[in-house]
Amino acid sequence: MTVYDYTPVYGGAAFDPGASGGEVTRIDLYGSPERSGTPAATAGPAARLRATAYRFTLPDLADGRYWCTVTFIPGKDLPPVTDRTVKVDFPRGTGLLASAEQIADKLKVPLPLTAQQREDFRDAIADAQSDVAGYLMQPLLPQPRTLAAVHALYGYDLYDARAWPLHGADDVVTVVSYSENDDGTYDVQLLIGLDAAGEKPIVRYVIAHAVESIRNNPGATESSGAGRRVTSLSAEGQSISYDSAPAEGQAGALPTLASLSGYRKRVYRPIPVVPATPWPYGRGRRYSRW
Repeated sequence: MTVYDYTPVYGGAAFDPGASGGEVTRIDLYGSPERSGTPAATAGPAARLRATAYRFTLPDLADGRYWCTVTFIPGKDLPPVTDRTVKVDFPRGTGLLASAEQIADKLKVPLPLTAQQREDFRDAIADAQSDVAGYLMQPLLPQPRTLAAVHALYGYDLYDARAWPLHGADDVVTVVSYSENDDGTYDVQLLIGLDAAGEKPIVRYVIAHAVESIRNNPGATESSGAGRRVTSLSAEGQSISYDSAPAEGQAGALPTLASLSGYRKRVYRPIPVVPATPWPYGRGRRYSRW
């Protein structure tokens, strides 16, 4: 079994059907973009994790892409809505921020992929993630942590990390779930650290990095079916011209590592201060006669 987290969109904005008396009822997975015929699998209803976040538990399917339709009821007495924009790539939960099919989309490699293509694309994604993790100075996958029998702080939503007593967690904190005990305390499941899979700029950079590394690989044409983009070739085959990429900053240009600078882990150091002479012999830190 694997999971897929879905965010409903209604009226052009992220929406929470559960808060309006509705629910996310089902997801159907098809083997073709037409999304017709008998679905390969069906799951639902989705469990509400928090506002606008719903989780489907999917059966294990063969590796590859599945085109989906998700049905949800926006609110009480409202007609169901069908979302036909969802695509799910298997396998899931591998620790990679992108799938081999996403790389194939950029390289214009037709689906389904061969086993060798899939391995080549996964290796390129893993290499790209290593470069990003080194630049950001932190891992791209969060670590689980459990708080047992703790009290929630008054005034905060229970999915807000500030509602829970955390010590020494100088990092991004995400509340996954919580459960109330008989004595009024809570057991809380947390993720500590950057969840890069949910950060679209990081995912886009990883995909772009992996795609370009494959394009510039001399053996990419034979192994993965995609090489550098050729614009012209002489009749004798003695000269080749390649398509030039847009310059940095232009529309369509590849993202750079500098675009991820906002995610870098900051290191704070206390500024040394010369101790003040205590009053009445000098100007103290808190009290002074002049």
